[in-house]
Amino acid sequence: MSLAAQLTALVGAAEPTFRGPTIDYHALAPEIVLSAAIVVLVLLDSIKLERAKAFMPVVANLALLGALIPLLTLAYDGGTRILFDGSYVVGPMPLLLKAMFIVSTYVVVLLSMNYVAEGDYWESEYYTLLLSSVLGMVVMASSRDLIGIFVALELLSIPAYMLASWRKSDVRSNEAGMKYYLMGVFASAVLLYGMSLVYGIGGSTKLFELGRAIAEAPDKGVPVVTLALLFVVVGFAFKVSAVPFHVWAPDTYEGAPTPVTAFLSVSSKAAGFVGLIVLVFIAFPMAQDVYRPFLWVMAALTMTVGNVVALKQKNIVRMLAYSSVSQGGFILMPLAIAFTDGNQGTSLRAIVVYLIIYAATNLGAFAVIIAVARKTRSGQISSFGGLFSYAPGLTVLMTIFLASLAGIPPLGGWYAKFGAFKAAVDAAGGWGYGIAIVGAVNAVIATAYYIVVMREMWMKPVPDGDVTPIKVPASLQAALAICGVATLAFGVVPGIIAKAGQITDLFGALRP
Repeated sequence: MSLAAQLTALVGAAEPTFRGPTIDYHALAPEIVLSAAIVVLVLLDSIKLERAKAFMPVVANLALLGALIPLLTLAYDGGTRILFDGSYVVGPMPLLLKAMFIVSTYVVVLLSMNYVAEGDYWESEYYTLLLSSVLGMVVMASSRDLIGIFVALELLSIPAYMLASWRKSDVRSNEAGMKYYLMGVFASAVLLYGMSLVYGIGGSTKLFELGRAIAEAPDKGVPVVTLALLFVVVGFAFKVSAVPFHVWAPDTYEGAPTPVTAFLSVSSKAAGFVGLIVLVFIAFPMAQDVYRPFLWVMAALTMTVGNVVALKQKNIVRMLAYSSVSQGGFILMPLAIAFTDGNQGTSLRAIVVYLIIYAATNLGAFAVIIAVARKTRSGQISSFGGLFSYAPGLTVLMTIFLASLAGIPPLGGWYAKFGAFKAAVDAAGGWGYGIAIVGAVNAVIATAYYIVVMREMWMKPVPDGDVTPIKVPASLQAALAICGVATLAFGVVPGIIAKAGQITDLFGALRP
């Protein structure tokens, strides 16, 4: 036998017995870009040269912009890509959510550039943690597996714990990080226990298979399904700071660096909601009778408690913290009635659109707070007194952002709330109309504390009499411009965001 024949017989050249996994690198390109940037930042940190500090935000921004490019090409190609046997899905809805996370983090980097550079700490750890957290969010958007969702949740949460306590010599920052960490670990344990019960019911970690197993479960399995759902919802309720699991949020938001607070109140909260809606819409669509009352009560309490407590706040960051709690209640509102009378498409679209508009508006408000604090060195609402007399541009922008959060037309916030109320009203019956009434009352209450800040800026005198103009750095100006334009555009031309939100009707993007 010739040598070639022997090799053919030995190796099996005609038909290989093993085939390696096929990886769609195009679909995973955003994750790969962010991972590579994290490695680059770690290497720059190892150099320990002062001049290397200037490259940290540049690398972070380039990585975020670079991650957007494959998102655009994937959106242009269209369709849904299924990876890892259905455990990871890249389609229209995941792409939209990933873009929201990446753009929001890009704005946070702009907010952070001068804030971090003017501090006393090495910078690379900050941007490394920030990119690590957004990588977890990007993975969360595509995960369709319990293990993937949990790993993504921890990847986005653990860096956030460290970011909250980033000012190491500040007692309040240490307290913020510790409270966030302890509550976050407890929430992760509760969530993991709930997931273990779900796995026991369905015998699989894939959400698509779990949904089918739960739908076919006999009546004797209902108590276990109820318990599993309760633990899963409670675990995510901590992450989105829903009442009564919100107690960590005000102290953490106030003690953390302000750009980190903006990041937690927008991106981290949105990632928690994404994980929750993916589980509800894919794994638990047939268990709405179990989770609907719980989510309904949670939404009503979250809106009400957040607004009532916000009325009493004197610190603007704490006020926005409770405002963030209340806004979470409005996001929970369409989720609570998602499968009532088959309006799941309307509810899902309302949630995603609300998250996008809220991100632009809330980041803009925090950008103004950072700009004003550069001069006043205070976070009190009274420090905004007479702002119009020496910073008219910031005053107008802050008024726009606060009015949008209140849902006043023609700003983006009105369209977000309109979508939430429409989803509630479309769910005919007591569940929908009841939560819509609670939401309407809370929308009026919320306007009161936003007007307090507006009154300070437009009508009150400057507390210390100093009317020196505020010098706003270029990076902060860019962040304000992005948020301001988005807030106005989403409200004046709602068709922009409405067309983006329509892709959530394609349940092929949610179900492998």
